[in-house]
Amino acid sequence: MHTVAIVGAGVLGLAHAYAYAKRGHKVRVYERSAQRAVGASVRNFGMIWPIGQPAGEMANMALLSRRLWVELLDAANLPYSAAGSLHLAYHDDEVAVCRDFATAEPDRAHWCDAAEVLSLSSAAVPDGLRGGLFSPHDLVVDPSLTIASLPAFLTEKYGVQFHFAQAVTNPHDLQADLVVVCSGHDFETLYPQHFHDSGLTRCKLQMLRTAPQPAGWKLGPALAGGLTLQFYSSFKHCPGLPALKRRFATELPDHARWGIHVMASQTADGSITLGDSHEYGLSLDVFNKEEIDDLILAYLGTFARFPAPAIAQRWHGVYAKHFDKPYVLIEPELGVRVV
Repeated sequence: MHTVAIVGAGVLGLAHAYAYAKRGHKVRVYERSAQRAVGASVRNFGMIWPIGQPAGEMANMALLSRRLWVELLDAANLPYSAAGSLHLAYHDDEVAVCRDFATAEPDRAHWCDAAEVLSLSSAAVPDGLRGGLFSPHDLVVDPSLTIASLPAFLTEKYGVQFHFAQAVTNPHDLQADLVVVCSGHDFETLYPQHFHDSGLTRCKLQMLRTAPQPAGWKLGPALAGGLTLQFYSSFKHCPGLPALKRRFATELPDHARWGIHVMASQTADGSITLGDSHEYGLSLDVFNKEEIDDLILAYLGTFARFPAPAIAQRWHGVYAKHFDKPYVLIEPELGVRVV
């Protein structure tokens, strides 16, 4: 048994705590925020999204992640939706990309005609609907509830020790056999030169959320519009993708400018989370842009409707991004791993 110290109690830090504790190691987690992590891990859709990963290593990793999520959430008695996801198609090029994917990877998703889509989702706009790509493997968790609840479960079940409101500035102070640094987009506190040399940058995304939907209304599958088909690398092999990209570049140039693609998921209380945009750089504007929110909502209206659509919350999140690698592992010194 080894002592493992983890820096950061976001989703990546908690995942490492779970993995090491299950193997019998003594685990301590250090989080600079009080009570829970408040970064990118709670500022997102909560989607466990294998459909977004390209076939091979990353798709297999995503499906393994899904199995581990279900295992953990069931053990912790935390809510999640296993209703899958739908990419909705209203144009010939969207139909082509969805069908291309379904033909190439039938074990991951299948094409639905309009009637089947509407049987799966009461939120899908029926006017002009051609069909959709349904993935049964995708999950939605409630980010805030999950990140806030898992520390207590890991403590009770596996004896993981959590130290909140404790920033780590020197890993050697932790006196552990292994230190795992999961510090998100904080590139300055620990090993700044290694972060500088890694090729990592930051990505800012703007998000919105409705109030809880009335009378227990359920979204069903998480929804995505045609813009999403050009965003995720899983669709790069689709022969119909170039035509779709050309149309969007002509019709929706402002969406391309801000890296907007639009998706919807539902939290445990019934609220609908919407977004998002993508702005890249090490120094990002701290203020949200109303123009981006307007573009998101305008495009959302072309494919999804909700009983209570009024926006109750707006925010942005920032996460670490590498343009060439799906993940980055750095070993700056013996006994330390940055993930």
